[in-house]
Amino acid sequence: MTADNEMNITKVYESATTLIGEHGLENGKTMGLAGWGKDKEFKNLFENGIPNEDLFDYKDDDIRQKEKEFKLKEEKLKIEHERLIKKDENLILLANDLRDKEKELKLKEEEQNRKDIDLKVREEEQKNFELKEKRKKDRLLKQMKEEEKRQKELEHIKIKEWEEKFDKEQKAKEHKENLREQRLRQQELERLKSFEENANPIDEKISSGLEKFQVDKTQKN
Repeated sequence: MTADNEMNITKVYESATTLIGEHGLENGKTMGLAGWGKDKEFKNLFENGIPNEDLFDYKDDDIRQKEKEFKLKEEKLKIEHERLIKKDENLILLANDLRDKEKELKLKEEEQNRKDIDLKVREEEQKNFELKEKRKKDRLLKQMKEEEKRQKELEHIKIKEWEEKFDKEQKAKEHKENLREQRLRQQELERLKSFEENANPIDEKISSGLEKFQVDKTQKN
């Protein structure tokens, strides 16, 4: 423990505070806690108001050196404190940057989600449009097939009607031809009949003439 030549109660508590490993400026705490201490066998700091030379060292240079070391220590602590503060500030800035990046990333994710939803909606709309177009195309194709079938049926009906008409005309023509042939045959028969009727008197005459000729020939013989 060190003390200067101007020893007083304050210096005593500063020395005692330094003795327990604290800074001399913390002597107020030591003074406040002194009343809570217990009596033990310690050497008296003073004898008849004079500091005990066995406990105090009156070297001013040592005090100044320790104060200088303490100041250096305080400077280091202050520098370290400032460094820690700066580090905390950097950490805060880094946390803010991370928060901003997380927010930006969240916004990008939300934007991507919106794009995905929009894409899904467009795909669904395109799918519905294609399905609608396919149904429309199938309906038109069905109508075309039905129209083609109807046209074929109409053509078949027309062909059938034409065939029936042709058959009727052919039959009518054949009937007419048959009638004409019948008329021709009838006319031929009538002509033959008329010819036969006209030929009979001649035949009779010829027959009579032949008979007479035979008779005359017989008589002559």
